[in-house]
Amino acid sequence: MHEALLFARRAEAAGEVPVGAVVIKDGVIIGRGFNQPISAHDPAAHAEIIAMREAARTLKNYRLTDAVLYVTLEPCAMCAGAMVHARIRRLVFGALDPRAGAAGSLFNIVQTPALNHRVDITAGVLAEQCSGLLKGFFFQRR
Repeated sequence: MHEALLFARRAEAAGEVPVGAVVIKDGVIIGRGFNQPISAHDPAAHAEIIAMREAARTLKNYRLTDAVLYVTLEPCAMCAGAMVHARIRRLVFGALDPRAGAAGSLFNIVQTPALNHRVDITAGVLAEQCSGLLKGFFFQRR
């Protein structure tokens, strides 16, 4: 999660909402990302999507079986759906997102029995640091 926080700070420095993500398999980081929808002019350029894309290129496989995704903020519906399709084994996130969270707060897409894959969840890892970064960012914007 510390590495994901470093990437969240990169997003903040770029004027993006400070969210960072890393994908780990067999103890090795295989994908990294930070929010870039504004600078990339891409609504799908969320930290998780960027990290999963890099991980898939690293493995030369869109299936990220046995991979763990660490992200500083609870994923949205788009990112949660992508995790299910990628077959991410486990999701570890920091701050809850009561407005758009799709891993337990508002929805629980990653564990719904209606889909063919479920992702294990560990929530609240370094939550104070993750939420503090977001709160500070939005405080400065207001």
